[in-house]
Amino acid sequence: MNDTTHLLYLHGFRSSPLSTKARAVAERVARDHPAVHWWCPQLPPSPREAMALVRHGVAGWPGERMAVVGSSLGGFYARWLSLQTGCRAALLNPAPFPARDLAAHIGEQTTWQNPSERFFFEPRFVDELLALQADIERLAPERPATPDGLFALLAKGDELLDWREMQAFAHGGTIRLLDGSDHAISDFDHHIDALLSFLRLA
Repeated sequence: MNDTTHLLYLHGFRSSPLSTKARAVAERVARDHPAVHWWCPQLPPSPREAMALVRHGVAGWPGERMAVVGSSLGGFYARWLSLQTGCRAALLNPAPFPARDLAAHIGEQTTWQNPSERFFFEPRFVDELLALQADIERLAPERPATPDGLFALLAKGDELLDWREMQAFAHGGTIRLLDGSDHAISDFDHHIDALLSFLRLA
């Protein structure tokens, strides 16, 4: 596969481009791969609007030289985008069934990085997630994951998601399974080199 010249990072639910992992990747890209085009957008709460924003933003990117990294809900989005575009994807504790898991979070929410920022997670967003999940379930058998095309960093110690479900979600890809850690992957600095090696940044 070609080296990656365009890199997209998708944050998780209630997160932002200011997340620890997003900033860590951004810093390494800026330091070691300044020629790589980096984009980490603030995603709207609506999954449909979030994916419309992303699809518009990467419309001019070279599909064979772009990659996406996604954390938690962003990992679900990254898998969806990779199936749509054929690009390389790296998933960090991805949420395999966000419609199921986030149905309990309908209502007013705050962001982790700035608790004063509030947004409303609407019931229709669950339906939008189900539509994306249906896309993944339809396309995944047609476009099987490969070790070169999909990477997953999964923590058995994730307190929010079942690592077995995450492992099944990333089936066929390169899986780096951590015995402990947590949902945030607090020891991410120990694993960022493996992620960057997979991404093959220009």
